[in-house]
Amino acid sequence: MAYLQLTALVVDDYDEAIGFFVDTLGFDLVKDSAAHTDGGRPKRWVVVRPAGAETGILLARADGERQVAAVGDQHAGRVGFFLWDADFENRYAHMRAAGVEFLTEPRTEAYGRVVVFRDISGNHWDLLGPADSG
Repeated sequence: MAYLQLTALVVDDYDEAIGFFVDTLGFDLVKDSAAHTDGGRPKRWVVVRPAGAETGILLARADGERQVAAVGDQHAGRVGFFLWDADFENRYAHMRAAGVEFLTEPRTEAYGRVVVFRDISGNHWDLLGPADSG
């Protein structure tokens, strides 16, 4: 059966992005190895993912003007990533204490608890949890 293995996130700097996802959000660093672009330039193959998850994020350093322009705006200002945690309130508290920038206050919707935050590059994410998590 096919499944979504990775999604790419264009970032300014590998190490800063790793720090945000691993140290701040608590993701696992799955891979960090040398690689090359299609044009032969050096790059790194950096994959992070939430603990226990199968789908990961390929942290791709911007290469060229078009990619640099996309950093932080990969979804044209919309929420483009959704992080689910069954313990929404504790995850939210941990992220606030770690200095994550939240754009809204937590609220309950028909689909559960939600709050919008920015990643290190400025992309918008939803932190989601069950409606009864708080």
